[in-house]
Amino acid sequence: MRQTTMAKPNEVKRQWYVVDATDCVLGRLASQVATVLKGKNKPIYTPNVDCGDYVIVINADKVRITGDQDFKKFYFSHSQYPNGLRVRSTKVMREQYTVEWVTKAITGMLPHNKLGDQMRKHVFVYEGAEHPHTAQKPVELKIK
Repeated sequence: MRQTTMAKPNEVKRQWYVVDATDCVLGRLASQVATVLKGKNKPIYTPNVDCGDYVIVINADKVRITGDQDFKKFYFSHSQYPNGLRVRSTKVMREQYTVEWVTKAITGMLPHNKLGDQMRKHVFVYEGAEHPHTAQKPVELKIK
């Protein structure tokens, strides 16, 4: 008889991954990174436990998008004050707010609850090829 094993938070072994985002499509990159952050690539995956790994995304300024999303897609945020709506196009986000753009794409694919808040702390996005996490000895993660 087989038993389903449920992972406990103190049993989870976390690993560090580094992803080179050069010439990766943003949506595919975000979905695969979100899978690793959730822990769905592990056999001990448990939906109510944060069993994901840490992910470092480098070369975020070299991410590409498909189609004509530069002018047709917009990012909205509101400050909760009157006239506090801020609208930015994809072109503006890619040129001026690259790190926030990639981070928003990745974190948007995570759960929107307290467990997702824990997972959001495990992603680090950098524009260039260097990152300050070499002491953690990250393993390269290939994006398909």
